[in-house]
Amino acid sequence: MRTYSPRVGRTFAALVTALLLAAPAGCRKPAQPSEAYVEAQTRFGKLYAARGDDAFVDPELTAIEGLLAQVPANSLDAAAANELRARIEEGKQQARSRQRALEEVRSRASQPTRAPAEGYGSTPSFPSSRPTEPTAEAADAGTDAGTAGGAPGVGTPAKELASGFSGCFKQGESLEVQGRGRRDRWDLSDSPACRAQFAALQDQALIIEEGKVLALVPKKSIQAIPTDGGSPSPAADAGR
Repeated sequence: MRTYSPRVGRTFAALVTALLLAAPAGCRKPAQPSEAYVEAQTRFGKLYAARGDDAFVDPELTAIEGLLAQVPANSLDAAAANELRARIEEGKQQARSRQRALEEVRSRASQPTRAPAEGYGSTPSFPSSRPTEPTAEAADAGTDAGTAGGAPGVGTPAKELASGFSGCFKQGESLEVQGRGRRDRWDLSDSPACRAQFAALQDQALIIEEGKVLALVPKKSIQAIPTDGGSPSPAADAGR
């Protein structure tokens, strides 16, 4: 008759336990890549290539963020999906900040300065000869100004003001924008040819921020701050 050994029994029990614990690990599926991430990354890449920073205000971002939310936490692409999600959120915050800054500058610059009473209340008077709309000749001439659309506007790079538009724009005295600090300014040249070509911009100042036109504001509503730090003076062309 075989005798039972407690030591052998304990060894056998430990072996069985180890096998049971190892079984789930051996059957566990390896991490897989995520199709949702691949699609999200592809769509975002195409959108950003087409629109640049404006991609962060495009409605298509909602669908892309929805795809990223579908990436499993144990996926091989989980870390990359989190990075892309963080990049999108940061871009959206920066886009909101730029929009608030633009609206703030436009709001403050559009507030007219107080003028002496002229018998017409507080509304400033303007010469009746000032054109309010570009002439047909100016519109035709604008097609050769050096950029699409014929005339500079919001978003036009400052370097194009210097090299394009028939040389009709010159850098003026900087502007102190309340709450935003000093900003560069460009104005239309005084030459008759330039004033005819860009008639709608004769009384407008182009405010520059981050190397681009941030806003076009009436010269009568702003004060110029000399670049040498002198005392403020009314915009040079405000009376024209």
